[in-house]
This record gives sequence, structure tokens and C-alpha cells, in this order.
Amino acid sequence: MLIGQYEGIVGEKSRVAFPKKFREVLGDKLIITLGYENSLIVVSEKGWKSLLEGTEGKPFIHREARETQRFLLGGASNVELDNKGRFILPGYLREFAQIKSEVVFIGLSRYVEVWDKKRWEEYRKNLEKNIESISKKLVEENRNEESK
Repeated sequence: MLIGQYEGIVGEKSRVAFPKKFREVLGDKLIITLGYENSLIVVSEKGWKSLLEGTEGKPFIHREARETQRFLLGGASNVELDNKGRFILPGYLREFAQIKSEVVFIGLSRYVEVWDKKRWEEYRKNLEKNIESISKKLVEENRNEESK
């Protein structure tokens, strides 16, 4: 399971070292793609299908499924870690996530998010302020699903 957070530096040539704890779970062949809230998502090649949950098997005419697949698949890049656990962060992904020189890797069970460090700190502070109301909303949604 992927948990915790680790900081990293974007080096010359846009190289970033992937945390060892996450390498042990995901391996050396990864897929990195656009994520929500302008983060990036990293999964193993084997775990790629988990990102497409809810879109697979939907008819081609289902617009939301097509757009989600465009976002995730169209924005994806295969990366292979070198012997020091580093990979080159593609420019379009770096630009999308507004990554400057420091990153934060966040383990979220089946995948890892990558954030620009300053953007993550701002987002986390807002999340901490709102987590109680977010949790209550999630509980209400679960109750509504169970009553159907």
C-alpha cells in the first residue's frame, strides 16, 4: 500500500528521484499522467487500469467517459526509473502541475500524486480547514447510496 508523503527536488534536465518506499511497491516502470487539482498521478504499468475505473465498459457515446479517458490517457507518459530511482519529468506535465524546483510525493493507496511543494502546502492548509465538512458530505452520499 502506498502511504505517506516525501519531498524531492527537480534537478537539472528535469530529473526527479522517486521515493524508495514507493519504488518498492510500484517498481521501475511507471506511468505518469495529469491529475486532478493540477497534480500528477503516478501508477505502475500493471496498476494503470485502476485509474480508468468508472470509464471502462461505458459506450463510446458517453461523453464523460470519453473526456476522462482523454484527460488520463492523452496526458500519460511512460517513464522508467534509472538505477538511482530517477526519472525525467516531461515538460508538459511539469507545466500542467506548475512544478518549479521542489515536489511532494503523496501515497494514496494505489497511486502516488506529485505536487509542486508550495502548491501542496497551500492546498493542504485549505483541506485541513474543510475536512470535517468534506467527511460529513461523504457520509451523507454513502447513506443515500445505501437507501437506493
